[in-house]
Amino acid sequence: MENKSKKEIMFNRMKNKKKEVKLVRRIVLVIALFIILVGAIGGYIGYNYVKGALSPMDPDSTEKVTVEIPIGSGIDSISSTLEKNGIIKDARIFKYYVKFNNQSDFQAGTYDLSKDMTLDEIIESLKTGKIYREPLFSLTIPEGLTLEQIGEVIEKKTGNSSKEFFELVTSDEFVERMMAKYPALLTEEIKGENVRYALEGYLYPSTYPFFEEKPTNEEIAELLLAQTDRTMAPYYELLQAEEKSVHWLLTFASLLEEEATAQTDRQKISSVFYNRLEIDMPLQTDPTVLYALGSHKERVLYEDLEYENPYNTYTNKGLPPGPIANAGKSSIEAALDPEDTEYFYFLADKEGKNYFSVTYEEHLQKIDEHLK
Repeated sequence: MENKSKKEIMFNRMKNKKKEVKLVRRIVLVIALFIILVGAIGGYIGYNYVKGALSPMDPDSTEKVTVEIPIGSGIDSISSTLEKNGIIKDARIFKYYVKFNNQSDFQAGTYDLSKDMTLDEIIESLKTGKIYREPLFSLTIPEGLTLEQIGEVIEKKTGNSSKEFFELVTSDEFVERMMAKYPALLTEEIKGENVRYALEGYLYPSTYPFFEEKPTNEEIAELLLAQTDRTMAPYYELLQAEEKSVHWLLTFASLLEEEATAQTDRQKISSVFYNRLEIDMPLQTDPTVLYALGSHKERVLYEDLEYENPYNTYTNKGLPPGPIANAGKSSIEAALDPEDTEYFYFLADKEGKNYFSVTYEEHLQKIDEHLK
């Protein structure tokens, strides 16, 4: 009996040991399957992440982002700069991609990159010092145009209806959406009681490249607004410190844009306006009369000067309610930094040369000399 019990005990021990081994094997198998599954999921997620990081940031975006690459920048700082500016999704993957493809010799400079560029296009741009993309066409918006005139330029270049463009940029719905998108640029001032068109003067004059054949009016309008916002960005803090607004600046600059005939005259004309504003003297600038009349005349008649309209700076003191045209950077800078003069008058002869005077008598004399 005693021997039998020992055998049974040994048998039971062996049986239990086999069960333990099977259990351990099952546990190991489950763990192994779990690790494989997690690895597969992780690999799939990682693969998709890397694949996404190697693709353009936003294939549908045409917005330009200005990126500054300082002298002496290495691939680490360049990758970080591109990621911070939203041009690439992951700086590390871009860095490894560059190294894997044995790319180097990137050039310092300022680049207008877009989020729809591929990594290869970005790399080529940074190597050549220029944007490695050929636009399908370019649209040039000159300085000194009104919304209606901008629409006409767009129609000639793209075939888009100028009437529909004008209706878009003057619609309350579009203005409200743009105000929400560009709050620093488009303030409540653009909806002032006497402002003719909220976005007049806010569509920046420049040359815009397009990489698609038929951009919509809305895409074009927003592109011009975005450029105005980028152009004005360096001045926001200065305007706040001076207790002046973007609307004030673009209104002032639009008068300079319409009056100036030469680059060097803008700061002098700006000084005339400042001097007049300081003593509460009407600005008396003819382009505001033409804008008030809503017509494009070769000459402003004396009877026109008496036309009652908020934009007429002969019958109203101070700046008009809003811009009368789009102003370029030179006029914007001249509005902020006028020459220090004592001039209160100026006139332009038939060749466009300006003559400045301190007194009215001196001004009349120059009229006799250069206009009569």
